[in-house]
Amino acid sequence: MKVMLQITNLVKSFPQPEGGSIKVLDVPNLQVNEGEHVALIGQSGGGKTTLLHLIAGLLTPDEGSIQINGIELTKLSEQGRDRFRAGTIGYVFQTFNLLPAFTALENVRLGMTFGSGVAESERAIDLLERVGLGDRAHYRPRQLSVGQQQRVAIARAMAGKPRILLADEPTANVDPKSAETVLELIRETCAEEKVAILMVTHDLQIASQFERVDQLDEINQAVERSR
Repeated sequence: MKVMLQITNLVKSFPQPEGGSIKVLDVPNLQVNEGEHVALIGQSGGGKTTLLHLIAGLLTPDEGSIQINGIELTKLSEQGRDRFRAGTIGYVFQTFNLLPAFTALENVRLGMTFGSGVAESERAIDLLERVGLGDRAHYRPRQLSVGQQQRVAIARAMAGKPRILLADEPTANVDPKSAETVLELIRETCAEEKVAILMVTHDLQIASQFERVDQLDEINQAVERSR
């Protein structure tokens, strides 16, 4: 099976106000195969979001390798990472990050322009219909419930036809019933397009619905060394 994500000897530290730095990630190995759905469990402050930001190219590591679909992310320029992310990576943020002045349809179409530069209205409408919001396409985020906003965020993350979807605590801000819907939508939408998923969460019940569950504490040596 083709490897979609391969992380090797990844290290990330952050400076401290009083001086020096603290290592938050030290991951010797993490692999996600093409089309595989993986949940990564970790406690708050354990480096989950930092890991996703590194994989997405929003942050750069101190050391190590991040290969996505055969491309070494750490060798790309900032502009190169932006282009690569737009064409290969979908990202579902915990706080949705929808643009308030734009409708649901416009938010999804905007997600397409980051990649190909072409906003395909037909695909945007199809994605909104697939997440159950075909009749809310022209609503702005403030006119939608929290659960509906998260569904728009899922559609936007899929807009650029990514090969891997990163999801950062995607159910943290929705009620339990909506959480089930959000998870089902993520899995089903990605399965239809054979997109790999790496979801981070602190909730074991949420993670258990994925085909593979890893513990971040078990692969992050920075956590082990700080204990």
